[in-house]
Amino acid sequence: WAGLSLTPSRCSGVGFALCQRLLEEDGRIHLCIACRNVQKSEDTRDLILATHPAAQVSTVEMDLGSLASVLRAARELRCRFQRLDFVFLNAGIMPNPHVNFKALWHGLLTGKLLHMLTTAEGIMTQTDRLNGDGLQEVFATNLFGHFILVRQLQSLLCGNEKPSRLIWTSSSNARESAFSLSDYQHAKGQESYSSSKYATDLTSVVLNRKFNTQGLYSSVVCPGLVMSNMTYRILPIFLWRLLMPIMWLIRFFAKTYTLTPYNGAEAHVWLFKQKPEYLDALVKYHSCTSGLGRCYVEPRKMDVDEDTAEKLYQKLLELEEQTLEKYHDLID
Repeated sequence: WAGLSLTPSRCSGVGFALCQRLLEEDGRIHLCIACRNVQKSEDTRDLILATHPAAQVSTVEMDLGSLASVLRAARELRCRFQRLDFVFLNAGIMPNPHVNFKALWHGLLTGKLLHMLTTAEGIMTQTDRLNGDGLQEVFATNLFGHFILVRQLQSLLCGNEKPSRLIWTSSSNARESAFSLSDYQHAKGQESYSSSKYATDLTSVVLNRKFNTQGLYSSVVCPGLVMSNMTYRILPIFLWRLLMPIMWLIRFFAKTYTLTPYNGAEAHVWLFKQKPEYLDALVKYHSCTSGLGRCYVEPRKMDVDEDTAEKLYQKLLELEEQTLEKYHDLID
């Protein structure tokens, strides 16, 4: 079968670990890595082949924050493949993250600190901006670019002999309180990452309703707190070095502190081995790690309203129609 994995442009993080783990599960797969940087994607491919020399690994250039790039990549994929069995939608950004230390102190005084540390609720803010398509950058990269890609790849995903799978990387930080249908791009708030991940959950729910009968199934996962390039940008590196022993200790109390990319990919790999028709579309699958380092998956019901999901889906379709008008030459 053929699988498409959207990974960051560096050879690290959950995306890279996922590629390695998928090949450990089944060395016969054809793995296509999508990165926004050609050189980095080739570097990633070389690293994978160094440990799996017989693997079928190809690359495609794709910047999820650029509609033209997504459309070009989708067209290339349609030429290369007759079907896609899995699409791992893992790309994401969190620009200019800041820690709200006042909120942290309040959490300590009210006994909510552990909850805040495991969900980042109320303690993370970001500064967003418009991208070249006139869209909010975080919304465009974390959700809309993926949405357009799925729409453009429907011919490879629907109507196959075996079901095809979408597996979105969401977050425990996906909170309804950070999302608004009237501002679904989150232009007016400071929690664009949380908003985009909640919108991801909503989108997955409605995609199942629309496409299960055509053999396409969608799931969402949370990798937990993983130390990656995105995470390291939140605080200066010397602070992370001071905090790491504490974080390993916290893992005895907070099972979502997976910490390593390998552990963070646990739910992705678990879903790879499941039959999608038996999965609950309203469940998010969390990668967890015990204090002693045992990896496991914990299903948790998502706090999503299906009517809101449907309304968001309609807004995404409307935005698709508006934004793709100038790209008709890239659409078959």
